[in-house]
Amino acid sequence: MVDALPWPFTGRDEELDLVRGSFAAGRPGLVLGGPAGVGRTRLAAEALRGTDAARVAGTPETRGTAFGAFAHLLPEGVTLHRAVRLLSAVRLLLVDDAHLLDAASAALVHQLAVQGRTRLLVLVADGAPAPGAVTRLWTGGLLPRLDLEPLSREDTGRLLEAAVGVRAEPFTARRLHDLAAGDLRLLRDLLDAVRGRDTPARGAVPERGARDGVTWAWRGPLPVTPALRERAAAVLDRPRPDERDALDRLAFAEPRPRALPADGRALRVLEDLEAEGLVHVEDDGTVRLAHPLHGPLLRAAAGRLRARRLTAHRPPYGPALDTEAAAVADGIARADVRTLRAPVGEWLVTEGEPVPAAYAAARARWSRLRGALHEAAAWAREGLATSPADPACRSELASATAQSGGTPTPAARTSPAAPDGARPRPTAAACPATLWSAAAHGDLDTALADLDAATAYDAVRLGAPERAAGLLPPGGVFARHADALARADGPALDAVAAELEARGFLLFAAEASAQAAGVHRAPGPARTARTRAVTLARRCQGARTPALAGLVLGELTARQRQIVTLAAAGLSNRQIAERLTLSVRTVGNHLYGAYTRLGAADRTALPPLVALPRPRPRDVPRPVELPRPADLPQPMDLPQPMARPDTRTA
Repeated sequence: MVDALPWPFTGRDEELDLVRGSFAAGRPGLVLGGPAGVGRTRLAAEALRGTDAARVAGTPETRGTAFGAFAHLLPEGVTLHRAVRLLSAVRLLLVDDAHLLDAASAALVHQLAVQGRTRLLVLVADGAPAPGAVTRLWTGGLLPRLDLEPLSREDTGRLLEAAVGVRAEPFTARRLHDLAAGDLRLLRDLLDAVRGRDTPARGAVPERGARDGVTWAWRGPLPVTPALRERAAAVLDRPRPDERDALDRLAFAEPRPRALPADGRALRVLEDLEAEGLVHVEDDGTVRLAHPLHGPLLRAAAGRLRARRLTAHRPPYGPALDTEAAAVADGIARADVRTLRAPVGEWLVTEGEPVPAAYAAARARWSRLRGALHEAAAWAREGLATSPADPACRSELASATAQSGGTPTPAARTSPAAPDGARPRPTAAACPATLWSAAAHGDLDTALADLDAATAYDAVRLGAPERAAGLLPPGGVFARHADALARADGPALDAVAAELEARGFLLFAAEASAQAAGVHRAPGPARTARTRAVTLARRCQGARTPALAGLVLGELTARQRQIVTLAAAGLSNRQIAERLTLSVRTVGNHLYGAYTRLGAADRTALPPLVALPRPRPRDVPRPVELPRPADLPQPMDLPQPMARPDTRTA
C-alpha cells in the first residue's frame, strides 16, 4: 500500500509562483477556485509553507453558527465590528472552503478584504453555492481569482511516479488519469487500490529502453475497495432495481455508448438518472455514464452470472477496431495526427484483452509521429504480446526505443509510413532505428547512406536537407521544412514549426524550432524559438534527437557545458579536475547538476547529447530549389536513440 507515503506536490509550479506572488507587498491576496479535489488546499499549503499565516475553514456543521469558522481566533459573543478590529493584526489569512462559511464569517472575510490590511488566500469550489459576501470578493473586484485546471496527463504521470517511486507505463497512467477525472483525492484512492494488490501485472516490471529500467503496469478489473465503493455509492446502492439495471446495462456497453431506448418506461428511468447527473446524453442520442469511475466499479461489483447475461448480446469488437484503424491511416495520410477518438482499442488494452498486431502497429505509429514515444513503445509491445514476430510492431518498438534513448532490439527493415496508412512494407532503406542509432553517435555518413522517399525527412531532421532534394512530396509542410532549413531562413522555420505543431507533430515541431534558434541572427527571435522548442520537447516523453541535443546543452551553464563535453569525451572526474584546475568534488557537483537538466542517468548517456554539433547556416549546402504544389506530404519516420546508461563512475 502507498497510503503511508506523503502525497507529493508536482505539476503546479506556475500556479505556485502566482499564489506566492499574491502575498507580496501592495497586493490584497487571491481567490483560488477550481473543481472539487483539484488540489486547491495542497497548493495553498505549499504556498504558505514557512509563513505564519492564520487558517480558518468552512464546514457544513458550522454554517448555522455565527463566526463558527473563526471560533478558534475570536472570543465568544464577538460582534462583526470587533472581529474586524481583532483580526486586522493578522497579516496573512487562509480561508479554506469559503463556500461553506456561515453568513457572519463570510461578512468578516469581505470586510477584511475591504480594509486591505490582511492579505487573504480564499479557496472556493466550483459549482458550490457560496454566500454573497464571498462571491463579491472577485465579482466586486476586491481580489483577483485564479481557477485551477485539472492536471494534464503528463503531469499526472509525473505525480504518480513521484508517489510510487517507479514510472507508470503509459496506459496505466492514462487510465488512472481518466478515472480520476481531475480529482486528486480520487486519484490517491485509485492508486491505493491498484497498488495494494500484489500481483505480477501490478508490480515493477522491466521496460526495455526506459532510463530507470522499470515501470509498473495495471491491467484488468478495478478493485472495489471501501474508499472507492463509498465514492460510487450513488450508483452501487440504487434503491430502485430498474435504475440499477439501467446503470449496469450502460456499464457493460462500454466502451461504446448505448442508444436511447424506444420504450417509454426505460426512457423515464434514464431521465431520472440524468436529472441526478449520473448519465449523460450526447447530441447524437447516445447515452453513457457521467463519471468514468462508475462503469468499472459497476462491472467489478456485478456477479459472474449477471455479467455473462449483460455481455451476451454485445457486438464483436472487430468492426470497431477496423474503423479506428482506418481513422488512424486517414490521419497519417493527411499529415494530421492531432486528435483521435479510439475508445475500443484503449479499452481492450486496459482491460487486459488481446490487441490485434495490425491495430497495435497502427496506434504505435500514430503515437510515434505525435512524439509520444513511450506510448508508441507500449502499443508495439501490446501487439507483440499477441503476435511476437510481427515485423511492423518490432519496427515501431525499435524506432520508439531508439528515439527515447534506449538501445533498440533488432527490427525488420520496413518502411515507416506507407502512403495509404497501411502496415509498413519491406524496403531496402536502412532500418529507422539503426539510422538514428548511428546519428545519435555522430555517424551521419552511416545514418544518411541509404535514404529513400520514406526516410528522406529524417535527413532534414538531422540537419542535411540537401539529401532530401527530390525525395519529399513537393508542396507540403515537410518539403517546406527542408527548403527553410536549406536557406537558413529562421522566420520560415518558425512558420514550419507552428504548422507542424498545429498538425500534431510535436517532436518535428520541437526540432524545427531548435533549428530556427540556431539560424536566427537576432537574439530575440532566437530566444523565442529556443523557448518554444524546449516547451514542445518536454511534451515528447524523453525524446533525444540531434536537433534537440544543442537545445538541452543550452540549458547548462558555461562551466557545466565545459565539464559535460570533457566527460562525454571519456575523461574521468579527476582528469577533468586536473585539466580545469578544480576540485574533484566541484566537478562531480557540476556533472550532477548537468545530469538533472539533461535527463541523463550518468556520463554514459552524455555522448549522444553532445556528439553532434548544432547545424549552422554556413554548414548547410544549398540544394536545388524545391517545388511547392499544394499536395500534402505523407509523414516520414520519427527517429533517434542514445547510448545505454550504465553505472561507470569516474
